Amino acid sequence: MKREEIIEKLKEILVQADERMSDAIRNCELDSDLRTDLGLTSVGMLYTVIVIEETFGIRFENVGMNDFATLGDVVNYLEAHMNQ
Repeated sequence: MKREEIIEKLKEILVQADERMSDAIRNCELDSDLRTDLGLTSVGMLYTVIVIEETFGIRFENVGMNDFATLGDVVNYLEAHMNQ
C-alpha cells in the first residue's frame, strides 16, 4: 500500500472515530497533532487502535496510540510494520 493510500485510509478511520472533527481531519497535514488539532479523546484513540489493527492487519506491539503525537507518527509506524 502506498503512503498516500495509508494517509487517506487513516483519515477515514479518524473521521469515523469523531465525525464532529471531519473537516479538520480531512484537511490535516502529517504534522497535525492527534489530540489538539484532530480532537481525539482517549475513547477515540481506543477505537482508532482497534480499527487500524483490523484494517491494516497489524498489532501495536509494545506501543499504544499515546506514543504517537502526530498523524505522521502513525503513518510512519504503519509503513514500517505493515509488511512484517
